[in-house]
Amino acid sequence: MTPGRISLAVVLAAGALMVGLAPAQEKKPAPAANPSGFEVEKHADIAYRTDAAADPERHKLDVYVPKGAKDYPVLFFVHGGSWKSGNKNLYVAIGQAFAKVGIGTVITNYRLSPQVKHPAHAEDVARAFAWTHANIDKYGGKADRIVVFGHSAGGHLVSLLATDPNYLKAEKLSPTDIHGVIAVSGVYQIYHDVAFFNPMFGTDADVCKKASPLAHVGGKHPPFLIAYADRDFDHLDRMAFDLNAALEKCKCPTTLLKLKDRTHITIITGVIDAADPLNKAVREFVMGK
Repeated sequence: MTPGRISLAVVLAAGALMVGLAPAQEKKPAPAANPSGFEVEKHADIAYRTDAAADPERHKLDVYVPKGAKDYPVLFFVHGGSWKSGNKNLYVAIGQAFAKVGIGTVITNYRLSPQVKHPAHAEDVARAFAWTHANIDKYGGKADRIVVFGHSAGGHLVSLLATDPNYLKAEKLSPTDIHGVIAVSGVYQIYHDVAFFNPMFGTDADVCKKASPLAHVGGKHPPFLIAYADRDFDHLDRMAFDLNAALEKCKCPTTLLKLKDRTHITIITGVIDAADPLNKAVREFVMGK
């Protein structure tokens, strides 16, 4: 195993719980005053899967609506936590911050390991996206303006959704139904020979390759905004470079953004601040597409 792979496994293992819980534990900057901002209406705990096998907690999502707005763009946010921790309820501030400026925001749960293994996480995210695509118009949003947005493990999942068509195909959709992708401090390569990944993805080399967004880049993909922190977990910067380069090679629209004075945690906790560079980049990406 290479030193880069070892260090990646160590930092992800050490940060697994911290990533999922950080937004609720760290002091977060308040969103900048916005006198013309929208009042935010929250629709909580909506089941996106309702069959007998549905999980009563993990198969639910929240919708944050800019009250009074019509035909607004939508962020579909997927939390991090190393595929084994995290909860939509920790990211209320993200829903509030972006809905306030006219961007509807959906924040979803998905099943976690060790209760499930890949591909269950991605299948859940695809099902939640399909629910959003089918229902967001009822809340005033536009189904053809949904940008998927994920941090850490969530960055992996939204990138996989946009590059491997099989997940959305199972929901009678395709990556062309994704208007754009914002991947923040994501994991884009899954290693079968790194023990950290084994409980979530197993040890089969082919399975882990297919679970890697980088393995599917080629042809046409939605526009990407790839962000990482200057003090991010080791090796995630390299993965961000590699994903950006692969997208550039296939002539897919992509932007690589390095956030200064940020860590793997503060890059996402800081995004609720209207003056934060990532917040600005997200708004421009969503509004300008």
